Amino acid sequence: MRVVLTGSSSGIGRALAERLLTHGHEVWGLARSDQTELVTRHPAAFRASRCDVADWSQVERTAAEIVAVWPAIDALICCAGVQGEIAPAGAADPLRWSATVRANLDGTYFPIRALFAALRCAPRRAKIVCLSGGGATKARARFSAYGVAKTGVVRLVEMIADEELGAPLDINAIAPGAINTRLTDEVIALGPTVVGDAEYQAAVKQKAQGGQSLDRALGLVEWLLSPASDGITGRLLAAPWDPWPTLDAHTAELAACDIYTLRRITPEERGKKWS
Repeated sequence: MRVVLTGSSSGIGRALAERLLTHGHEVWGLARSDQTELVTRHPAAFRASRCDVADWSQVERTAAEIVAVWPAIDALICCAGVQGEIAPAGAADPLRWSATVRANLDGTYFPIRALFAALRCAPRRAKIVCLSGGGATKARARFSAYGVAKTGVVRLVEMIADEELGAPLDINAIAPGAINTRLTDEVIALGPTVVGDAEYQAAVKQKAQGGQSLDRALGLVEWLLSPASDGITGRLLAAPWDPWPTLDAHTAELAACDIYTLRRITPEERGKKWS
């Protein structure tokens, strides 16, 4: 497969790049930092572009470079993201808060938009995988900018899936789990005064115990790129907890229901009557 991968220079994105290259895929990595070392080790299979995916002009220019070489793209993985502004919403810096949302939400939408036509030209069913994260499905005090953006990513995935029903394209979001990355180190470095005691203690514990399995998160991404996931679209799948290796047996059932989506829950659905 020909895969475009954002955020490929560090963390989960870098691990994904290594994994995909090892398994025989061609990867074009987008990141703000230098990736010469990876290009040198995989000159025939890895290409790289310096690009801030939250800047539309950079994304548009980079997409043109990619499409000039790869007119058709099999998959796009949107892995770039930052925690950004961490503070209670009522005290956060408004400009840093907004920049955090833009980095995570625009940084997901812009590559999708810029490469959408090339994905439609894929010779097989095209795949888009977007990384969600902490705060997308429940409140996370002091991380409102990050959480709001990641919730937006999940809803964007659902909307595109709905718009593209019947097209040979699947788009899904994944929650990788609490994996030890630079984001964990950032929380620990900022300390409990900034991130809150609960977040700080959880990060320290996670760091000491090793965190969730990176291998399982990478496995979920590979599964979503494979024909096994064909027809499964518009879902948020949690790498550590959901039974994704067997979901291909339930493709039709998933298409007919709202499992693994963001939905409003009413009192009646909890067996309560509040009228």
